Amino acid sequence: AVWVSEIMLQQTQVATVIDYYNRWMQKWPTLQALAQASLEEVNELWAGLGYYSRGKRLQEAAKKVVSELGGQMPRTAEDLQKLLPGVGRYTAGAVASISFGQATGVVDGNVIRVLCRLRCIGADSSSPAVIEQLWDMANTLVDRSHPGDFNQALMELGATVCVPKAPLCGDCPVKQHCRARRRKLFGKPNAVPDVEDCGVEGCHLCPPATELWDSSLGVTNFPRKAAKKQPKVARTATCVLERRGCHGAPEYLIVQRPSSGLLAGLWEFPSVPLDQGLQEKKQREVLAHHLHAWMGRPVMAGALQFIGEVVHIFSHIHQTYVVYSLPLDGDVTLDPALSPSRWVTEEEFCAAAVSTAMKKV
Repeated sequence: AVWVSEIMLQQTQVATVIDYYNRWMQKWPTLQALAQASLEEVNELWAGLGYYSRGKRLQEAAKKVVSELGGQMPRTAEDLQKLLPGVGRYTAGAVASISFGQATGVVDGNVIRVLCRLRCIGADSSSPAVIEQLWDMANTLVDRSHPGDFNQALMELGATVCVPKAPLCGDCPVKQHCRARRRKLFGKPNAVPDVEDCGVEGCHLCPPATELWDSSLGVTNFPRKAAKKQPKVARTATCVLERRGCHGAPEYLIVQRPSSGLLAGLWEFPSVPLDQGLQEKKQREVLAHHLHAWMGRPVMAGALQFIGEVVHIFSHIHQTYVVYSLPLDGDVTLDPALSPSRWVTEEEFCAAAVSTAMKKV
């Protein structure tokens, strides 16, 4: 249960996760139950939660525990990270400390913020040298007798008190230890600080000498982050193929994405990437050509009805779907070598393993 919740909470907010977590644990309450599930079932339950490889790896790891590890979860952070796909350093530390009482620290976004403020770490908090130092601190700080409670408390401190903007410093239980707060109250430290305050010239944890302390920001001068990379901009033409089903209700054609890469194994409307700067007429032609190759019969570009555009932001991609519609009179024979496909009603579409982006479409 701890493992499932930690994987779901990677880069996803608690409020979003709760319903998914409850449904998951109800459907697969044990490792053995999850190991017997199909990837399609996992994708269906995960649909909308994002970062879909997380669910896939959870199931792969459950299968490995059952088939190769005698049904027993590894009990240390080192073994969890080494033996289970999808388990990184943070997840391994969280599961080992919370579930098995191992005295090991954790470093997530909240812990990074708390420790950078406590110790006035002003270097780029995403740099490997700083991350390594933060792990050393977390492993030193962790309460040896209650490591799981301590780690959860440290993360909760960052989530509720030592927040990114407008932190509640007056309510902080460790405010007397916080160097960022001391600096806010008493100004910049002396040029020659006490030895325990570090201050060694060229220290890889200190703010660069060129970066001035902004007194208006106070403790929120920390942590420092590298400039964010601009997301990649992408455009995709998408076609909603529609026919009348045997009961008169409309049905839509969906196809399965490849088993690796973005949105691996999920279902979508037939889609094709577009080069930047294509005129609308050319977009239609590209999509018509794609549908022709796929359906084995010509598709007239003029028959595609432009519906509109849908924008969806993935973590690293600013994606625009250019949506077209194509009503069909009869059935379509598809080339099974290209990708699996099926006709679905609107209700079946919503229950299928489709991404949030396709639901928007």
